[in-house]
Amino acid sequence: MKNVRPTPFKHAFRVLVVLAAAAMIACTSQGQPLGVSFSPPSVRGEEGISAAAKAPALPLRSWLPEGQEVTAAVVALHGFNDYSKAYTGAGEHLSARGVAVYAYDQRGFGQAPFPGIWAGADALVEDAKRMVAMVRERHPGVPVYLLGESMGGAVVMATMTRPNPPEVDGVILSAPAVWGRSTMNPFQSAALWVVANTFPSLKLSGKGVIKVTPSDNIEMLRALSRDPLVIKETRADAIYGLVDLMDEALAAGRRLTVPTLVLYGERDEIVPPRPTFRMISELPRNGASPTVALYPQGYHLLMRDLQAEVVLNDIAAWINNPGQPLPSRADRRAAERLAEQQEAGGQRS
Repeated sequence: MKNVRPTPFKHAFRVLVVLAAAAMIACTSQGQPLGVSFSPPSVRGEEGISAAAKAPALPLRSWLPEGQEVTAAVVALHGFNDYSKAYTGAGEHLSARGVAVYAYDQRGFGQAPFPGIWAGADALVEDAKRMVAMVRERHPGVPVYLLGESMGGAVVMATMTRPNPPEVDGVILSAPAVWGRSTMNPFQSAALWVVANTFPSLKLSGKGVIKVTPSDNIEMLRALSRDPLVIKETRADAIYGLVDLMDEALAAGRRLTVPTLVLYGERDEIVPPRPTFRMISELPRNGASPTVALYPQGYHLLMRDLQAEVVLNDIAAWINNPGQPLPSRADRRAAERLAEQQEAGGQRS
């Protein structure tokens, strides 16, 4: 399994320390501005949802229930260097259970404008707000949820804790990207700043430097490596922008007051457990308490792992009955793990 190198998800900021010294001689491409500014986008797709006829379009995929009533709708945001196709399995699974799923290519990814160029958190947040509004208009009276995987989870957290958040009935965070600078060591953070500010267009892949396994679904990972729309080499300034977003997401946890489902795999090699559990511990417990699910066999791409059906069943169950225990009992596993950490922390103090 370790011999299959899932380059699309080797978050390149993890190898900046190694590559910083090579940046002096490696960078030959022309620099581009960090965060290209766009007009408000339209969203194009087979369902015909649109906002502004002359604005750049963000490609849209949707999976709608057939022969049954739509009981809920989900706006799904993909992860870093990925695109909306990531939600094919989840869309098919949830739509068969009455949940309409909409996923779009976020700016700078997939077939959206300027692939590989970091658009900035402001633009990503505004796009999410517009998409929620359009889905609410399409499905009046139906509960609407924001779902984010990895970077998409960080965008969801930023969206819901900034001024004028969209009206949603809850959020689902699958392995949210919350590895902010405060949980990095100083050398990692310093190397990131030097490379991003000196050679912003330097492209990093991590190939031959570090091996991580984002999923146990090897066939899926091989398909990703062949997919030309999955970004394989990442600009240093895009990584810097991602870390800025993760900083915001980590701090946003304590202000996330909507009903929340957090999903995390104990075998996640992309987002470390320390920032993840820190974020979880800071989630507000007043009102609707968050539901946290911990999967002992889960990797980073939980909704595409070999046990994806277990995770997707939990998501569907939470949408239908947010206050009830999850079918997999992964919420009980999380409660036990959090209790162990709190007890250990109390003993250390």
